[in-house]
Amino acid sequence: MEQEQEYLTFMLNGEEYGVDILCVQEIRVWSSVTELPNKPDYIKGVINLRGIIVPIIDLRQRFGQQPLAYNEQTVTIILRKKNNQKSDKTMVVGIVVDAVSEVYKFDKKSIRTPPTFGNKIDRCFLQGLASIDDKLIILLDSNSLLDQDELYDVESRVKSSQQ
Repeated sequence: MEQEQEYLTFMLNGEEYGVDILCVQEIRVWSSVTELPNKPDYIKGVINLRGIIVPIIDLRQRFGQQPLAYNEQTVTIILRKKNNQKSDKTMVVGIVVDAVSEVYKFDKKSIRTPPTFGNKIDRCFLQGLASIDDKLIILLDSNSLLDQDELYDVESRVKSSQQ
């Protein structure tokens, strides 16, 4: 039995990333957010999405890259964590990306494990690498991307950047 999974891909700083399409709730053009005090730089603020307060994360900044001025290409992908039995709360978060690319279907056997880069690169968000034509697509682990502890863990980010 073939085990295929679809990924929505998007551009971030010239690289193509993918997220499990089953976690994508919707894609929105960039719109202003309500800023919150005393937050990490990568949390842009929150939006009210049909009665649900959704935190908006700049993925470039979350990955330690330089922020980019938002324009008409800038997109917010609203991700929703698949419900698990342990929690009845559904985690919804918006990630700001440079542009949405397309949808690819990958066979689970074709997804490669990412190499170990030492302590300098945070591997917790990486699920693997998949190649299509001549390019590599970095597949993000939707569970850790939507994990509040990982997403809002400022302490470990500060420590790892000081090493």
